[in-house]
Amino acid sequence: MSVNPALLGRVFPPVSPYLVGREKIREFARATRSSAPLALDPEAARAAGFRDVVAPPTFAIVVQEKTLEQLLESPDSGIDFARVVHGDQRFSYTRPIVAGDELTATLTVTSVKTLGGHSMVTAESVLVDGDGEHVVTAVSTLVVRGDE
Repeated sequence: MSVNPALLGRVFPPVSPYLVGREKIREFARATRSSAPLALDPEAARAAGFRDVVAPPTFAIVVQEKTLEQLLESPDSGIDFARVVHGDQRFSYTRPIVAGDELTATLTVTSVKTLGGHSMVTAESVLVDGDGEHVVTAVSTLVVRGDE
């Protein structure tokens, strides 16, 4: 089965708010070997003008993952997860993610291509805060390997 080209333009339902926790940010920072005081120390973050610790730039993937699950679990997608490799990841921020944010994410499939027997699916997750204001757009390209 190949990737369904009709996925192009599909918008999935918003994923329920994700409450960003201080300890989750700290765990993510340590896991990615970040020693940035803003991500680890609430006092340093407050001194810099933030209400709490600030997530490392790649933290948005934690929330985006929930939207990508919708795509990967879609019965008509034609995506065999066993054949998926992550091809590219990008983030476009309006503002940093801060502990206490409640983020809602909506995924749109922006590209479906076939190249040399492999498929490439690009999906864009727009994350907004509790006021509906844009925080970050996370763009992932998944490569679905074709038959060997």
